Amino acid sequence: MMKYLSLILFIFAQNALSSEEFPAGSGTTSDFSVQAFSHPMSGTSSKDRRDFTVGNSFFQTTWVSSPASTPLRDGLGPNFNAVSCTSCHFKDGRGRGLPDTDGKTDMSLLLRLRVKGENNTTTLHPNYGGQFNPFGVAGVPGEGESHVYFETITGEFQDGEKYELKKPIYYFKNLNFGEMGENTILSPRVGPQMIGLGLLENINESDILANADEQAKSGDGISGRVNRVYSLVTGPFAIGRFGWKAGKASLLEQNAAAYNGDIGITSYLFPDEECTYVQTDCQRFKTPDDISPELLEKVTTYTKLLAVPKRRDFGTPQVFRGEKVFKAINCIACHTASYTTGNNSNLDVLNNQKIYPYTDLLVHDMGDDLADDKGNHINEEGATTREWRTPPLWGLGLVKIVNTHTRLMHDGRARNFSEAILWHGGEGQKSKEAYLKLSKADRDSLIEFLGSL
Repeated sequence: MMKYLSLILFIFAQNALSSEEFPAGSGTTSDFSVQAFSHPMSGTSSKDRRDFTVGNSFFQTTWVSSPASTPLRDGLGPNFNAVSCTSCHFKDGRGRGLPDTDGKTDMSLLLRLRVKGENNTTTLHPNYGGQFNPFGVAGVPGEGESHVYFETITGEFQDGEKYELKKPIYYFKNLNFGEMGENTILSPRVGPQMIGLGLLENINESDILANADEQAKSGDGISGRVNRVYSLVTGPFAIGRFGWKAGKASLLEQNAAAYNGDIGITSYLFPDEECTYVQTDCQRFKTPDDISPELLEKVTTYTKLLAVPKRRDFGTPQVFRGEKVFKAINCIACHTASYTTGNNSNLDVLNNQKIYPYTDLLVHDMGDDLADDKGNHINEEGATTREWRTPPLWGLGLVKIVNTHTRLMHDGRARNFSEAILWHGGEGQKSKEAYLKLSKADRDSLIEFLGSL
């Protein structure tokens, strides 16, 4: 009798943990504090927890220039945007990106650079490379300062309530290697929250391709596409999943690229610092392979295992109503609610989990206002200046608690959930227009739903 009772309780528990209240399945955590994004997934093995702890140490560490008395933690620069991963992902959460008023951009915001070429192609900037790095180690000048000012955009809902958006306009000061030039394309990117990344990596390719097929057949103007990229880890034509333009296919590459581009830390995957031909001091201070394959793997294990918190206010009437509104205005077309992960990971806790990330992992044309440039140039690994990967929505409601702000979108221009919807254009235009026509009660319910995620 006890044997059957135990089996029934086990089945009940598994069914409960497949509920949307537990967006990461059995790995979901229940901490809603400022540490909400910093826990390993529930059920992580002892060995994997040890690797998680080591990876956390190097994710948090402040890197210093070589040579140093701490050889495992030196290699900063020569040019860099930040001195640690946590500079841009504070408490494993989301960077704010932009200041409240005109001024310098936040450290958590980076600016990718491209120069327009023929046939909508682009090349790296000849003087500043592919990413603007404002800082340099001793003896190496930083590239300059990035600033922003805001233009005000006003509008109103159908019921007469007014709204105001702040459009960021980026520019540079104190450039050390010449002017950028009129053909330069700036692409701002804020550090996203780190939760649930291992689960996203373990979504079956067939499910992502199915999202694209379904959208192509829908006829509703939404037609996201897979961004196929060359992968140093998985080989050519892999499905890009990570980064604001789905430019990396694996977390290992994403982490190695961030170390290289943001901190100047080299690895076996990205062995060269970016020093252009005019940056002679930068070239003199290059250092080889700053982070070992073993440590890079442990940092990647850390980022794979960061858990997603449980939903708040789940099942309340207003949240339930907001979910219906979310579906009614077709946000669900791009923010695909759920998947069952594959059985592809060496970390058991990531396998066969019913998850609710609310993303299709496809790139979409998001219209003029969100485009990096008025053209449609190839900007990164096959994604264009108008395309952005659908970000997952899980954990949105805890960003204010963890990171003390509510800024959203790829550069933090949206100051709250409502503004994030109002910035949608291109393939998101119809959903934005439907949002403008909602009653105040429905708008409030939708915002409550997003806050519960």
